[in-house]
Amino acid sequence: MSFLSTFRRDWLSSPRADVLAGIVVALALIPEAIGFSIIAGVDPRVGLYASFSIAVIISCVGGRPGMISAATAAVAVLVGPLVKSHGLEYLFAATLLMGVFQVIAGFLRLDLLMQYVSRSVITGFVNALAILIFMAQLPQLIGVGPTTYVMVAAGLAIIYLFPYLTRAVPSPLVAILVLTAISIYFGLQVNTVGDMGALPSALPSFALPQVPLTLDTLRTIWPYSLTMAAVGLLESMLTAQIVDDMTDTPSDKRRECKGQGIANFVTGLLGGMGGCAMIGQSVINVRSGGRSRLSTFVAGALLLFLIVVLGPWVARIPMPALVAVMIMVSIGTFSWNAVFKLRTHPWQSSVVMLATVMVVVWTHDLARGVLTGVLLSGVFFAGKVRRMLSVRSSLSPDGRQRRYDYSGQVFFASAGRFAQEVDFKEAVDGVVLDVSAAHFWDISAVEALDKVVMKLRRAGKQVEVVGLNAASATMVERFGVHDKPQACGRGD
Repeated sequence: MSFLSTFRRDWLSSPRADVLAGIVVALALIPEAIGFSIIAGVDPRVGLYASFSIAVIISCVGGRPGMISAATAAVAVLVGPLVKSHGLEYLFAATLLMGVFQVIAGFLRLDLLMQYVSRSVITGFVNALAILIFMAQLPQLIGVGPTTYVMVAAGLAIIYLFPYLTRAVPSPLVAILVLTAISIYFGLQVNTVGDMGALPSALPSFALPQVPLTLDTLRTIWPYSLTMAAVGLLESMLTAQIVDDMTDTPSDKRRECKGQGIANFVTGLLGGMGGCAMIGQSVINVRSGGRSRLSTFVAGALLLFLIVVLGPWVARIPMPALVAVMIMVSIGTFSWNAVFKLRTHPWQSSVVMLATVMVVVWTHDLARGVLTGVLLSGVFFAGKVRRMLSVRSSLSPDGRQRRYDYSGQVFFASAGRFAQEVDFKEAVDGVVLDVSAAHFWDISAVEALDKVVMKLRRAGKQVEVVGLNAASATMVERFGVHDKPQACGRGD
């Protein structure tokens, strides 16, 4: 595919829809970025500059067109202690190193680890994030007047009913514009974007972090940078998978890893905090018609224009309008089908999904929730495969030889059962271990075979292993000891 055709596909496949979607996302990013800055304990401009920088850069170098990346809560909660103990410049330095770690991760193909994240974990991640998005709107709905509730209800009505009139303009954008006009015209007393924090009035500038270039500085920032990089990549890879499913298109996860690193590295030089993919804003973008890199670029570029040039007007946008948009995102993100099928899905899958949701919602830490889900998936999978190993035994007509027929997979989880099925005290002269229908996967499996053979020999029995397939025979030849001369001597 030529460069021109690739450029058209990635940037100009649907420019009108992408521009309109980018406008919606840019407006939704402003309160989010300010809120994340507050979480991190920094000035609002740090989060706003980061959202602009990451979105614009990732639109060019990322591997998932149409996905939105910016400053996020998942990263913001990690850097609060660093800012509090060492100051803002150390945050910028940690963001630079975060980018370096993510680029290295891209070259090491760590994106392939996503293959071990089950569908149940992804569903749990999505549902937990939907709940967190809704919970994040509660401060704007508690202790406010009835006008706020009316505006939120009106916003949701516009969002869901306007598409029946036309889909030419994204309904969330219509809701924001209509409610802003009503709020300004009638002078309604509701919270506005300006109440979240002061908007910057100048463009960001390149500058190296003002920190000592010493090993002490590196020792201070690297634990934060490594954690930020890991959490950022995890959330980005999961969000990319979700956007893949929503758009029925593939993405380049390896390129996305490197792109996230480049975006965060440059952002550290621009005076911004670290960030990653945002599932909420990505869903807004896709549902508003954004599919190409242009939508992400417009979101970032327009965000900077809004806060620097149109700051006084943007500050008057009523928060109920943006709350309505985020509630729509929460409802649309949640996998209702997974709830309805809890009783029909395998109980292990349901447990993994619910555990992921509960840990994320309880800790507000996406990484812990996903790690919990992955570990549970691994435990359930190991248990399932363990039961796939079956053993049958038969005694020869003369009663002098016992034959064990193994069928299935022998690995660390089933190695114990391999030995448990053998009667070492039985009064027979010989034992045949037939593994024609079995496969040895790891050293634990080979050690289990060694244990059985050598224990039987110590009991004075003649042992014969038959039926090893080529791959299993290679494993046994390299790592086994029961068939080595010195091992046999010890066994005799």
